[in-house]
Amino acid sequence: MAAINYAAQYARELAQAYPYALNFGALYATPNNGRYRMGEDGKTVYIPNLSTTGRVAADRDTIATATRNYDNAWEPKVLSNQRKWSTLVHPKDIDQTNEVASIANITQVFNEEQKFPEMDAYCISQLYSLWTAQNHTADATALTAANVLTVFDKLMLNMDNARVPANGRILYCTNEVKTLLKQASDLNRDFSVQAGGGDISRVVSRIDEVEVIGVPATLMKTAYTFTTGWAVKSDAKQINMLLVHPSAVITPVSYQFSQLDPPSAVTEGKYIYYEESFEDVFILNKKSDASVQHYKPLSASLSGLTIGSLNLTPAFNEDVTEYTATTSNATNTVTATAKDSAATIVIKNGDTVIENGTAASWATGANTLTIEVTNGDAKKTYTVTVTKS
Repeated sequence: MAAINYAAQYARELAQAYPYALNFGALYATPNNGRYRMGEDGKTVYIPNLSTTGRVAADRDTIATATRNYDNAWEPKVLSNQRKWSTLVHPKDIDQTNEVASIANITQVFNEEQKFPEMDAYCISQLYSLWTAQNHTADATALTAANVLTVFDKLMLNMDNARVPANGRILYCTNEVKTLLKQASDLNRDFSVQAGGGDISRVVSRIDEVEVIGVPATLMKTAYTFTTGWAVKSDAKQINMLLVHPSAVITPVSYQFSQLDPPSAVTEGKYIYYEESFEDVFILNKKSDASVQHYKPLSASLSGLTIGSLNLTPAFNEDVTEYTATTSNATNTVTATAKDSAATIVIKNGDTVIENGTAASWATGANTLTIEVTNGDAKKTYTVTVTKS
């Protein structure tokens, strides 16, 4: 840790990032949390459900044998997300920073810049993982202002057909998608400018019965690591939209503890703050249709490919994977640029691997150059046949 920064003159007002509230707060406050109790083991919530047979033809002349025509089952949800955080604070650090390093300030910054974003990241990635595990597939249509409402209507139709209540649905989307919704070509707009004023509002807060909440793109990914804090996994996909009804989600908390201990001999004169929680996020199996998602597939395309000053035939296009070129040079520098900076590139001249941005040596005649781009589960190979005269 860096040393505490003491200044001769300073203000108490913190210049941190903007205040942060949970984006998925409505899901963490789902009514389901009060409907289902924790089991005796303190880590399992059992969700009861019933099933029955359908009706059959009646017979006026006989009495059928009575049988049990229902079954009950328990859907266990086992919590696994146990997290903690602690810090010590020396009383003189509080004094010498003019109370900037007070416990109140420290825990506020921790909540707004670490804990709450981590909770959002865990929520969205857990919902995606559980939803796809139940054989659901996210829509992957490339979104534009011309089709974003069509894709939204498709997500809504899936919910309608699953008899999900129209009231209470929430659309979580990246801020980029929220901008597309503002620009949607099929959206009817009525602008009213009040007398004496020139304000025009283009805020999109609801579409039909659905509340729209914009979320930073970094908090709408399919996968994260949660070692110290949270970080986006290298192979994570971008979730563009999550249409969900809170009744499909349960976010149980088994244990919460927080305490500030005053300076003592045991703490060597320091304050010690500690908190811990045991919580998780689940989708109810019977209501998984009340969550539908749209994601942006990982790109394994190149945005640029050059071989020295050689002309590629045809001209480079990210969707074209086979090219030819001719040269009289002994070598040319090969440079490939991935469309997604997270992608990896492997370049081979025949069986020889060459570093991106370095020279490839040509033999007389045809030389096969391959550029393999990998991004998570997406892979694409470009081939250039370079003929040396």
